[in-house]
Amino acid sequence: MAILRSRLLVAALATVLAVASICSAEVYLEERFDEREVFEFVMLILSKPFGVFALSVFKLEDPHISISSLFTYNIQDGWENRWVKSDWKKDENMAGEWIYTSGNWTADAEDKGIQTSEDYRFYAISAEFPEFNNKGKTLVFQFSVKHEQKLDCGGGYIKLLSGEVDQKKFGGDTPYSIMFGPDICLHSTKKVHAIFSRDGKNHLIKKEVPCKTDQLTHVYTFIVHPDATYSILIDNNEKQTGSLYDDWDILPKKQITDPDAKKPEDWDDKQYIPDPEDKKPEGYDDILKEITDPDAKKPEDWNEEEDGEWTAPTIPNPEYKGPWKQKKIKNPNYKGKWEAPLIDNPDYKDDPDIYTYPNLRYVGIELWQVKSGTLFDNILVSDDPEYAKKFAEETWGKNKLAEKAAFDEAEKKKEEEESKDDESDIEDKDEDDAESDSDAEEKEKETAHDEL
Repeated sequence: MAILRSRLLVAALATVLAVASICSAEVYLEERFDEREVFEFVMLILSKPFGVFALSVFKLEDPHISISSLFTYNIQDGWENRWVKSDWKKDENMAGEWIYTSGNWTADAEDKGIQTSEDYRFYAISAEFPEFNNKGKTLVFQFSVKHEQKLDCGGGYIKLLSGEVDQKKFGGDTPYSIMFGPDICLHSTKKVHAIFSRDGKNHLIKKEVPCKTDQLTHVYTFIVHPDATYSILIDNNEKQTGSLYDDWDILPKKQITDPDAKKPEDWDDKQYIPDPEDKKPEGYDDILKEITDPDAKKPEDWNEEEDGEWTAPTIPNPEYKGPWKQKKIKNPNYKGKWEAPLIDNPDYKDDPDIYTYPNLRYVGIELWQVKSGTLFDNILVSDDPEYAKKFAEETWGKNKLAEKAAFDEAEKKKEEEESKDDESDIEDKDEDDAESDSDAEEKEKETAHDEL
């Protein structure tokens, strides 16, 4: 009976804590979502075992919010209630306008995202989600992006931000935790950024990850595991993998070259030396570079009084081999290139939490675009790679073929219109030429009339 009473007490305590947690969550959610959304969320939590709730995903589908399999609610309009447009660059009249659209070619006109709409503008927009600590968990950051404008120079990346952020002031100088996504600028830059921010420094991935450069939707996924390994996927295909320790310079190097080390005086680092057996032939330096042409003859009409003394021209000496160079042989005492030995770096300190961001709280898009038209959708933050993969297939995957067909059709119509414009230009030119000829004829007639 004592054991049973203990278990009942534990269960009762767990229930009280669960209800308290739900009440706190409800207050938080009521500030951000309507009553129906909060009700569905709370009821779903109550249907789960105590302790199972943890933030697993923040996704924006058109864009919408979802907490993993616990809470899904789709909204076709009203996205501006979720997102906060920044005032950054407004005073300079350089802030671009976001629009809610499915784009110029799409598989589903109701499947919408947010798109940049003005050229030569800065863009900054962010959305808050319940604070997420990825310590001991896998972090998955995923979104889809489409560059309808055939991007010449501009970004398609998104940031994760931590702590408190004044969303109305969010901009290029706002500190962030992670930045991920494609970046394109002419021929020099066509890559995927994966940047970790630590202690005020932004650490770029050292490996090259090429990005997509066409005008179709693509899904970019960044997965960071608790063992500090990572994967970067494009369209659910792995493009790069490795370790945070190796592929970013987040921590100081474990070992450094010994600053006090010096090359030994007897260290021979010459790979080749002159051959002591090779001697310069006698008279080598007496060989002339040029000699008098033996076949040259003074012209018969040469007049020394008028032309001066005749001198035979010179020609290259076939026996001249250039300055003498002593042959070289391998140095038997060669020790190789000297390198200072490595020592343990006194500034190095291992960080088992190198992958951890304890208070992720916002997703933000901050861009400069020469050409507008970049469309973002289906943003997701999760701790479940399989869920992310499935989500990508259910959104991008099921629509990619239809979108490609819509794009091809749009391109075909564009080419037909351009062809018509070209034909019209030719006709206009012919008409102008005909008018010009007619004017010339009239002028000739007038001139002839005047002469008559």
